[in-house]
Amino acid sequence: MKTKFDYKILDNNVGIVNQILPHKNKWAWDLYITSLQNNWVPSDISMSDDINEWKNGTITDDEKHLVKRCLGFFAGSESLVSNNLLINAYKYITDAECRQYISIQIKEETVHNHTIVYICDSLNLDINEVYEAYASIPSIQAKDAYLIQVTEDLDAAAQKYSPDSHEFRKAVLNNLIIYYIICEGTLFYSGFAMLLAFNQQKKLKGIADQITYTVKDESNHVKFGVQLINTIAKEYPELWTPEYQATIKEYFDKAVELEVNYAKDVLPRGILGLNSSMFGDYIKYIANRRMESINLPYKYDAPHNPFPWLSEIMDLDTCTNFFEGRVKSYKTGALEDDF
Repeated sequence: MKTKFDYKILDNNVGIVNQILPHKNKWAWDLYITSLQNNWVPSDISMSDDINEWKNGTITDDEKHLVKRCLGFFAGSESLVSNNLLINAYKYITDAECRQYISIQIKEETVHNHTIVYICDSLNLDINEVYEAYASIPSIQAKDAYLIQVTEDLDAAAQKYSPDSHEFRKAVLNNLIIYYIICEGTLFYSGFAMLLAFNQQKKLKGIADQITYTVKDESNHVKFGVQLINTIAKEYPELWTPEYQATIKEYFDKAVELEVNYAKDVLPRGILGLNSSMFGDYIKYIANRRMESINLPYKYDAPHNPFPWLSEIMDLDTCTNFFEGRVKSYKTGALEDDF
């Protein structure tokens, strides 16, 4: 019988025993251990101040619009990420350490979905306005439709091609790049920046705290996705052709287009020191960093982060323990990200 060391990461060994030791892809195991320490529950974070601010006029109508649009996008997209992990990622990425990490990522995505429910319940939001945004708000509908199509494309490839074929492995790689690098690594970060901007104005601290913890999880998701894609590119160089790398750059063009349209919808007027044009620069800055992480050259003229305050906000060593009111570190160190 073959063991884990006889297979590559996309080999057709769906039913193989998940043999973790000895390690083959220890980077995935290390991220799993990190995620084990990232334990939090949305309802442990007080929303009382947020509720008062929402009701007493501290939060303007434009600011409420931003919150509801961001929640509307995350309500749909987080569920699509969860679905894709369950339906595709765990099935086709059959390395034992990677499956271990994907399993805990699925748990974290359920917590992120819980966060949206908790905020909606706390602020007594119109549930239809938030949870049907994927169908009623064109800028959100376009982003979710893009992700749904990627999932459907992989399903179609699974029915058409052999799991060992070049065509099918390329479809899996496409799926992983779109979900880990384009969606979680690029599109999500725009919404995080919008919601964390409230922290700059000392508003909606409960929401800001929950988004801060969410970003810690998502940062690890992106790290996993980057390493996974780089491993696939190394093990299957026939997939990582110059032509395919050019296609990936087109994916980033699509992400920029989607995000610019979304920013115009969310920020029709400047608020919180933000405007839609800044997010065009920001998404290009993030896209450059994501391309660099998978060994592609920068594409956009966006050398500077227009929101330098994000790095300060994300210093998680200063977060307060939910239960004891003492300083604690989420995990055991500060978040290291490239906002």
